[in-house]
Amino acid sequence: MYRKKECVAMLLAGGQGSRLYALTSKLAKPAVPFGGKYRIIDFTLSNCVNSGIDTVGVLTQYQPLLLNDYIGNGLPWDLDRTFGGVKILPPYQGKKSADWYRGTANAIYQNIEFIDRYDPDYVLVLSGDHIYKMDYSKMLAAHKKKGADCTIAVIEVPLEEASRFGIMTTDDDDRIVKFSEKPKNPDSSKASMGIYIFNKEMLFKYLRADEADEKSSNDFGKNVIPAMLAAGEKMYAYPFSGYWKDVGTIRSLWEANMDMLGDSPALQLGDDRWRIYSRHDARAPHYVAAGAVVENSSITEGCEIRGTVRGSVLGAGVKVMAGASVIDSVVMSDVTVKAGASISYSIIDSRAVIGEGAVVGAPESTGAEITVVGSDAQVPAGGKVTPGAMLSAN
Repeated sequence: MYRKKECVAMLLAGGQGSRLYALTSKLAKPAVPFGGKYRIIDFTLSNCVNSGIDTVGVLTQYQPLLLNDYIGNGLPWDLDRTFGGVKILPPYQGKKSADWYRGTANAIYQNIEFIDRYDPDYVLVLSGDHIYKMDYSKMLAAHKKKGADCTIAVIEVPLEEASRFGIMTTDDDDRIVKFSEKPKNPDSSKASMGIYIFNKEMLFKYLRADEADEKSSNDFGKNVIPAMLAAGEKMYAYPFSGYWKDVGTIRSLWEANMDMLGDSPALQLGDDRWRIYSRHDARAPHYVAAGAVVENSSITEGCEIRGTVRGSVLGAGVKVMAGASVIDSVVMSDVTVKAGASISYSIIDSRAVIGEGAVVGAPESTGAEITVVGSDAQVPAGGKVTPGAMLSAN
């Protein structure tokens, strides 16, 4: 027996994140570590529970093992509920065949039965690969006030970047009058955040019609949203003005980590009124040795700093030995930076070892690209990883 829920969230977390290269070779994009102690998906899950939404289906596909283990029973996000909670939803296997999710709309279509068991009035569709803090309950209240069939969260982006997004044109009441998926010549700067609220029956109607269309790519932005707009359904934009970052590229992931630093960081994670929860090991406090230098950096528990760290974000258990330096970089958990090694303008994935005297990357001021060292990779003593290179473990 399932209790009725006003709103059920469906979190799309099956993305490969191919533009993150070595960082997603063994795990899905939403599982990529962020900010020293989080994973990207923590932000969406935390937003749900902070917004009072306690029933979340997580749709996984690409490299799901680590993500499944990480979410587990949902306890860190207070989503270990008898009625509702978090549920992992891999591609459905029926009596006749098993289908990979063919697109965002198809992924939700395959899980209509899961949604229906809670008989919600509304369905919140989310992406698990953005960094932001947002109160979905305010968006739901706006949806109900407008009497909308569908509400789409939007954020203003520079017009020169608008071609990367689904772009909406609205009237004075925020009703959507035009939607273009990644237009070459955008005429609006209102970008879709990939956050949708649908009336359940309206969503089911269009998902079933989309599934019956053999020519459809089964995607919300390419198919479902345009179909609803063409039919004259009541569709509204919900403007959002807080911090939001699509961390789908190496550069944007690095930038989002750097946004945590400074006296007035763009990304504020210390607000107890809107906590970001995560699953992490209990470790000893970090240690900074006499003579070590740490400036404008975020250091997670279990770190041992004997060298120099400036303008960087360090995950749990990172060791920076005497004479080593980490500058303007993101270093994920359990990395060892041996004596005399230097890291500049780089992302170093978990458990990598940077040998004595090795040089990784070059300062951003030289015009270099971001250097990436993948998980478990080893840079030999005296070795050099050229700026912009992507080094993976053998």
